[in-house]
Amino acid sequence: MEGPDLAGQTVLVTGSATGVGRELLLSTADCGARTAVHYHTSADAAREVAAAARDRGATAAMTVQGDVTDPDSVDELFAAVEAELGTVDVLVNNVGDFAPAHWAALEFETWTRVLETNFNGTYLCSKRALPGMRETEYGRIVNIGYASSEQGLVSPENFPYFVAKKGVLMFTRMLAADTQDDGITVNAISPYVVENSDEFPAELPRDRPASFEDLIAPLYFFLDPDSEYISGENIEVDGGWLPETV
Repeated sequence: MEGPDLAGQTVLVTGSATGVGRELLLSTADCGARTAVHYHTSADAAREVAAAARDRGATAAMTVQGDVTDPDSVDELFAAVEAELGTVDVLVNNVGDFAPAHWAALEFETWTRVLETNFNGTYLCSKRALPGMRETEYGRIVNIGYASSEQGLVSPENFPYFVAKKGVLMFTRMLAADTQDDGITVNAISPYVVENSDEFPAELPRDRPASFEDLIAPLYFFLDPDSEYISGENIEVDGGWLPETV
């Protein structure tokens, strides 16, 4: 899949040592970006991704550790990226824990972790990225949501995750409005079940989960220079899934 020319741009994808974040990060390496592989605890995996990014065309690649739920840690990780690669031009807010259990059975720590990694992490990283983007009058923020959250997806088994992802999509639209005159776009990609999921439902739309390529396509679309007027949008990558609400 051919993507936009990202030569000269610095890309930071949170949680890019593994899974979806890894694939999104590597897809920007294919486009010649300078890449920052963020991790919290997976240092070895992050180093492997950075090496793969260089092999695939990244003009530079580094690893950076940080806790996206802690303001000081977020500031430190951005400062490290800026010192080595320059201002972050593209931020993909990918980090987000998932806890599939009835809400009443969740410990408060688990509830809080899901909300903080998905929602607060998106807020903190976006807030830290914005000054540099505003200074250069260019920036692309892409948030990872969840399919049908915008329509008010309801399930007692995934309360904190759905609450957080609904908030991410609302935040996306509000931040897009706030940055409309700054050369910045803010959009979201919302998958249903992705190929690296631990479990698959008995029935899937189109008889398969979303592939990594299915997610890379809208990322490339949002990063394309011709998409500079598109902001505050959410692309659902769900194969046409229509959930039952309970």
